Amino acid sequence: MTEGILTVRELTECLRQCLEGRFPFVWVRGEVTNLSRPSSGHVYFSLKDQDSQVQCVWFLQQQRRSQGRFDPLTGEVHDKERVSPLEALRNGLSAVCAGRISVFSLRGCYQLVVEVLQSEGQGGLAQLFEERKRGLAALGYFALERKRPLPKNAQRVAVITSLTGAAVHDFLELVKNRGSGARIRLVPVLVQGEGAAADIARAVEQTGMRGWAQVIVLIRGGGSLEDLWAFNEECVAQAIFQSQIPVLAGVGHEVDVTLADLTADVRAATPSHAAQLLWPLRDELWQRLDQQTGALARAAAKCIDRVESGLREREIILRRISPVRRYERLGEQMRHACSALDRAAVQWHERKRHALDALCGVLDARNPLSLRMLGYVVARNGQGAILRSVGDVLAGEAIEIFLRDGSLSAVVSAVHPIKMQ
Repeated sequence: MTEGILTVRELTECLRQCLEGRFPFVWVRGEVTNLSRPSSGHVYFSLKDQDSQVQCVWFLQQQRRSQGRFDPLTGEVHDKERVSPLEALRNGLSAVCAGRISVFSLRGCYQLVVEVLQSEGQGGLAQLFEERKRGLAALGYFALERKRPLPKNAQRVAVITSLTGAAVHDFLELVKNRGSGARIRLVPVLVQGEGAAADIARAVEQTGMRGWAQVIVLIRGGGSLEDLWAFNEECVAQAIFQSQIPVLAGVGHEVDVTLADLTADVRAATPSHAAQLLWPLRDELWQRLDQQTGALARAAAKCIDRVESGLREREIILRRISPVRRYERLGEQMRHACSALDRAAVQWHERKRHALDALCGVLDARNPLSLRMLGYVVARNGQGAILRSVGDVLAGEAIEIFLRDGSLSAVVSAVHPIKMQ
């Protein structure tokens, strides 16, 4: 029973021998797609036409044969260095490849091992892309002045994508550690195949008309030009152009550029990059909050210091012009004046007392009554007036004579005036 059963390895080896024997060297024309350049230096891509595609590998040692002045396709030797086909190789390029058919046993698939590659220009889809790109650019779809900025830390986001792709998973994984808790509505659409473009355009238009979202995010994972072609349809670009709210597009990988990317207000290199553009890391928000809190505290402290300094200055001014302060100064001045007045009064009293004592001494010295102590007498008439002249008394008038040790009562018997010469 087991004699006719082949192992997978045996079957693959048989197929490899058959294909390599049947197609030892073959020419293939097609459009380059799925181009990959790993660090090993080998180049991997696919050649496709309208109906089929074949995997190709161009090993590093075979690439060196296409460099320099020798053209392996024609056998000519040129005077100058030719443009290397490796440098011209890109997705969408129409190329002719020559090589052998082999089987990659680890995957069980056949591939073309390229030995010679010649560029024939752009492929059909690439040419159509460029034509549409020029037409939309002429209509102003890509004008920078119409581009709107994304809202900062958006809180309501509508994500238009396929629910089964890796793009939405990568996007939502990054959202977990970003922003401050936004609400996200997923709008499921077809992102590839028939009807995908109309589905995407309708979702963009309806999301914008609902008015709930602050921003529309249009994302899809990487793929070939054919896989991403729905995002190159004019109806999708028109819906994005007419959207009432900003559109962030992240279609494919960084090297993939679609008309939807060019028309969108902001282009993200990948779906993950779209999440990074919408929201900063939550740790960064916390750090920014801490910085703003510290800055606010420092600003508040400076403000308080300025207010306190102003209050102290005003307090000093108020103290200078305060009625209480003026009353205290006037009271102090009054106390000083009273004290000075008291001193002046005492001094005045002393001066007056000394002057009075001096006057009393003079009066005592000139008091007629005091002359009695010197042996003089004082005579008074009947009215008590001091007799100063013989004319002050008449003969027969009673007088009183005051001596040192008493007085005498007498009657004037005669008046003898002295005749003045």
